Amino acid sequence: QVTLVESGGGLVQAGGSLTLTCKRTGVAVRINTMAWYRQAPGKQRELVATISSVGSTNYVDSVKGRFTISRDDAKNTVYLQMNSLKPEDTAAYYCAAAEVGTRWGEYDYWGQGTQVTVSA
Repeated sequence: QVTLVESGGGLVQAGGSLTLTCKRTGVAVRINTMAWYRQAPGKQRELVATISSVGSTNYVDSVKGRFTISRDDAKNTVYLQMNSLKPEDTAAYYCAAAEVGTRWGEYDYWGQGTQVTVSA
């Protein structure tokens, strides 16, 4: 059993910053890619950022230059630093993890989500 637990969400004014944390616990597995997704009410889930086991990162265009994904494998943790937040960033944010060998774009484990609300 592997569990992902997100934290760090909250209410922030536009232009502010938040750092989301996703801690992995449970059975030791080899994790390859980790990702952050978000889903706003009435919208489809959106991939925000990914980070590979060697630290390669990718971002959706709307957050490039504002968000930074990072990971600390010694702590089984992935982070999402969010700066210059905009109201359109408001969503539930979820972390996901893919084991080594899982097909690209697919994830084996998901967190329960943390809410980020950005006020204008």
